[in-house]
Amino acid sequence: MNTAPRDGRQDEGIGCPDATEVFERYRRLLFSVAYDLLGSVADAEDCVQEAWIRWTRDDRSDITDPKSYLVRIATNVSLNRLRAARGRRESYVGPWLPEPLVTMPDVAEEVETADAVSYAMLVVLETLKPVERAVFVLREVFGMPHTEIAEAVGRSEVAVRQLAHRAREHVHARQPRYTPDPDERRRLTERFLAACAEGDVAGLKDLLAEDATVVTDGGGKARSALRPVFGVDKCARFLAGIGAGFQRKSWLVAWAEVNSAPGVVLYDADGTVRAAGLVEAVDGSITQVLLVRNPDKLAHLSELAAPEKKREAPGHQ
Repeated sequence: MNTAPRDGRQDEGIGCPDATEVFERYRRLLFSVAYDLLGSVADAEDCVQEAWIRWTRDDRSDITDPKSYLVRIATNVSLNRLRAARGRRESYVGPWLPEPLVTMPDVAEEVETADAVSYAMLVVLETLKPVERAVFVLREVFGMPHTEIAEAVGRSEVAVRQLAHRAREHVHARQPRYTPDPDERRRLTERFLAACAEGDVAGLKDLLAEDATVVTDGGGKARSALRPVFGVDKCARFLAGIGAGFQRKSWLVAWAEVNSAPGVVLYDADGTVRAAGLVEAVDGSITQVLLVRNPDKLAHLSELAAPEKKREAPGHQ
């Protein structure tokens, strides 16, 4: 989303030829920071818009580092939204999953992608406190120095170092031990989709790890499990049931990049996206299935599901 108007206004405050040009230079970075903090495409776009408004409104005459200044604005706006969102998420119906960033593999990229953060990592980041999440993202993902992070979050450098250490330990204890390469993940996903489509409980058990988890986010607006499903037996039966339901509705499955990893989108005959998700795997076994069904989190994918842009995954005709 291009938030900065292209009206040719000059940025006299910092001696640059154009305020819009300066902002556009960092727009993708600002979106990525906001998205990694919020897990929402719409909220991230709103934060970028707010950063643009402040950029044009504030006195920029003494700004020597526009990048740090803009990141600080985006971080502050995102933190405010994140704190407010925590209360709303306590009343959210069922598990809350981040809004996926999805592109079809045969389509030019139409949405910004935060390449450095996987979807599974975003799920882990949800377990951090807001300031810890901001410090982790700015330090571990974007490599900002502690001094700049301290300014962005309004804490001392010593406090930021402590927060960074605590957040890093928390995340590393929960992130996957091994991430398969894209080809391996795609092969696993192909077998997984075929087993789901056939309602093959035994085949799904062979693919799933003993401690597998299935998380579905319907937000009370689409049918989904109200709690995560744990264990190979329950997960296999639940997934077989989901696959049968999709088959009855004649929904199709297309390959997609979900936060830069192989995933899928499900769409109906009208091209409306009904679900998006991916699998996480360790040592050749699927450890986690993450499926978003809340239509509010899929609305931004409508253009990518246009009939002429689909590439069906095997096992779903």
